Amino acid sequence: MSNRDQFASKIGFILAAAGSAIGLGAIWKFPYMAGTNGVVYLFYYLYYVH
Repeated sequence: MSNRDQFASKIGFILAAAGSAIGLGAIWKFPYMAGTNGVVYLFYYLYYVH
């Protein structure tokens, strides 16, 4: 068996878990917002992300 890498501290794990949750929330929110607000939200999103 090979050794696995581990987080150096608990705070590192908490920050990584929070970042993953926020990223998934952003991915799930985009289709909803684009569907409810149409093309206007798409232009808003592209303006601020790009």
